[in-house]
Amino acid sequence: MSLANRIEEIRCLCQYKLWNDLPSYGEDENVPQNIRRCYQLLDMTSRSFAVVIKELPNGIREAVMIFYLVLRGLDTVEDDMTLPLDKKLPILRDFYKTIEVEGWTFNESGPNEKDRQLLVEFDVVIKEYLNLSEGYRNVISNITKEMGDGMAYYASLAEKNDGFSVETIEDFNKYCHYVAGLVGIGLSRLFAQSKLEDPDLAHSQAISNSLGLFLQKVNIIRDYREDFDDNRHFWPREIWSKYTSSFGDLCLPDNSEKALECLSDMTANALTHATDALVYLSQLKTQEIFNFCAIPQVMAIATLAAVFRNPDVFQTNVKIRKGQAVQIILHSVNLKNVCDLFLRYTRDIHYKNTPKDPNFLKISIECGKIEQVSESLFPRRFREMYEKAYVSKLSEQKKGNGTQKAILNDEQKELYRKDLQKLGISILFVFFIILVCLAVIFYVFNIRIHWSDFKELNLF
Repeated sequence: MSLANRIEEIRCLCQYKLWNDLPSYGEDENVPQNIRRCYQLLDMTSRSFAVVIKELPNGIREAVMIFYLVLRGLDTVEDDMTLPLDKKLPILRDFYKTIEVEGWTFNESGPNEKDRQLLVEFDVVIKEYLNLSEGYRNVISNITKEMGDGMAYYASLAEKNDGFSVETIEDFNKYCHYVAGLVGIGLSRLFAQSKLEDPDLAHSQAISNSLGLFLQKVNIIRDYREDFDDNRHFWPREIWSKYTSSFGDLCLPDNSEKALECLSDMTANALTHATDALVYLSQLKTQEIFNFCAIPQVMAIATLAAVFRNPDVFQTNVKIRKGQAVQIILHSVNLKNVCDLFLRYTRDIHYKNTPKDPNFLKISIECGKIEQVSESLFPRRFREMYEKAYVSKLSEQKKGNGTQKAILNDEQKELYRKDLQKLGISILFVFFIILVCLAVIFYVFNIRIHWSDFKELNLF
């Protein structure tokens, strides 16, 4: 990791903290109480998705929020290992009917289930679901039915096979389709229903499915240790059995090299969906929807670069740095930037790839495909033209002439002045904290510094 990249991450963190005002629908008194509580539940269940959902435009934002909360409720039932199977399966299969029942709540989740509060207050979500237009409700209901059936199938399979529910790569793709691919398909239908995107997007099932599969497969790779400790095994036996006879042996230090080879195999499988994700993003025309879809995809490729050939995956949950995440949020605003970020992290993977790995060729081929698709979507010559045009536009704005531009410049100057004040205060605050820390250290360790000490150093 270069020093320049670290500095850029710190700059992005400061910019995000100082100037990024996220909508606070959960605290806004002008928002109806029921909707307000839904936003609060959204914040409780997922901070990362909450950020991008809140940035969506009116008309689609609340539909996507309810869609997310409904599926999160379904997922909470599936993940709850304290629920007996005969209790869990009917709930999963009938959840699409449950969301039509006013007042329904569920209080039987395990005490340690992190999202149990969502089900305790699920009547709030149902009420807002019933307030959506019929088109939105139909999309959410259909996806919930398909997902519930798929989850029930794999939950019963895991019970029979002592936690193992995914045998083949085909099973792996099918499972990821049920728990995540359907989310991508449902979102495409919601976007088309809102008229903010092309109606044909609703029929782009293959790439919509890949959008979800890419995220889910990266999460499954990253969460190896957490899932293994909970006796859940989502890595397909067809892959891991090539490297070990027991899934848990991947954690053992003696098997570290075989574990990394297995990790490479899983990475190659996940990378097969990256190109579809880029193609999908190229079809979006609404800025907020583009941001909503692009940010998680770039986070996924960044996470994949972080876990690739990383032995820590088998001991803990590997995550990207906060500065990295904020940098992705700020930069994933157009296709050029997204292609650049995909190329950056793909090249990180390619750089860590080694000929000693039996999956070297598969990884190299998938990285090459991402390079090709990025080039076809946004050729290098157009990137240079885009950058020149952007710089030219900025220089024209700086020159400014005429009354209207003068007024705009005055407004901008006022904004810049306030921003500089904030930045100055922040810098002074940081220096103050540093001085306080130094004072405490000097006091605790009884350090005394005299002016004569500086003179001896010939600093002046």
